[in-house]
Amino acid sequence: MLISAAHKSSGKTMVSIGLCAALSARGHRVQPFKKGPDYIDPMWLSQASGRACRNLDLYLMERNDILATFARHSAEVNLVEGNKGLYDGLALDGSNSNAALAKLLDLPVFLVIDARGMTRGIAPLILGYQAFDRDINIAGVILNNLGGSRHEAKLRAVIEHYTDVPVIGAIHHDERLGIIERHLGLMPSNESHVATAKIKQIGEVIAEQVDLDKLLALSQKPPLNIPLKASVSPLSCGDRVRIAIARDRAFGFYYADDLDALEAAGAELVPFDTMHDARLPHVDGLYIGGGFPETCAAELEANAALRTEIRQAIENGLPTYAECGGLMYLSRGITYQGRTYEMVGAIPGDVQMHDKPIGRGYVHLKEDEEHPWPRPDMPAKQIKAHEFHYSSLENLSPDTRFAYHVERGHGINGERDGLILHNMLASYTHLRTIGSCYWATRFVAFIQQHIDKQIEPTLSIERAI
Repeated sequence: MLISAAHKSSGKTMVSIGLCAALSARGHRVQPFKKGPDYIDPMWLSQASGRACRNLDLYLMERNDILATFARHSAEVNLVEGNKGLYDGLALDGSNSNAALAKLLDLPVFLVIDARGMTRGIAPLILGYQAFDRDINIAGVILNNLGGSRHEAKLRAVIEHYTDVPVIGAIHHDERLGIIERHLGLMPSNESHVATAKIKQIGEVIAEQVDLDKLLALSQKPPLNIPLKASVSPLSCGDRVRIAIARDRAFGFYYADDLDALEAAGAELVPFDTMHDARLPHVDGLYIGGGFPETCAAELEANAALRTEIRQAIENGLPTYAECGGLMYLSRGITYQGRTYEMVGAIPGDVQMHDKPIGRGYVHLKEDEEHPWPRPDMPAKQIKAHEFHYSSLENLSPDTRFAYHVERGHGINGERDGLILHNMLASYTHLRTIGSCYWATRFVAFIQQHIDKQIEPTLSIERAI
């Protein structure tokens, strides 16, 4: 099923979280998916279902990659949460909309409608969504934010009289269903100490106010006969390497498929906590993904021992990759809400937080020859990725080296992204290992290459002896 809406902020994420929790509590194996480039909603969906949420992105991924990802991870119940409204998307023809994804995967659509203040007007809304594209199966509606039983009865009567779309659920306005929001949407579940209890609570409310049996009956269909394999990297895997990965309240923005790709390429991922661990684990490489380091800045600053060790490790050549929040952490400091917090200092620049986004949306990158990671002997393709940051990296030296030209988006300075220093690559852009962008395999190959370079002088000395 695909859970969509007439417009964003209709409650589809809350409904999706609740459905994952309620169906899982019944004993169903629920696999969540999320349309588009998103980290936060998938964190909640993963926790609610007990299975890693997978992103499906019509802009970044080839159609075959989407089909293969969906087929490879499918379970008993497959729930795709859309983004924005059902027909919203960048393309005029709707080719990257939620509706296009529903068509591609042959999914019934359940429309979450924020019905505050609505009565008879809900009928033309539903009829219009049906008429706009007759190939979309709007299998049911879930009414949200209802004013009470009387409001619910009126809406049910109107929908039954004017449309043939069944009402699957009617969720009354309830303060308990709210999740704290931040500029990227919901607060990440890894920051919320009450996330488990909140998910359980939402699941119980959804189980009471949504007809789960009817939902499952309208969603039941045989699995798609599609290939299980997605596009693979042309680089071969080498020896095993150990990569330290920051996994804590400050850093949690990782795509499950990227972590799978790192392991498939030969990496053992060793988690560490940037706020509580005094030392890095014994590793061959370092990976710090995105997150909200500014909200944990005081705790990050307080862990001076780890900051010093990370800076020295990078200066000594430890292969390192950092994205967005990771880049911020590796800078000299973060200025947030009138105070500057000291960070790692491996990047000779300063991070300034702003009230509005500096970079937001999809990014097109052209790779420079200076990019440090190995690649096969083939022309470099345009890299499609995404960014969303309220910070800027300032006071960089004019001779700073970069890995990418930014053809769409902002990156570090509006023109360049992917700062290169020692064996570190740090960018505001979030990459995904999909299609022509196989960054995970390349990073592992770079680490293996670095290990080989360290071993070679020793072998030369042994041969001489």
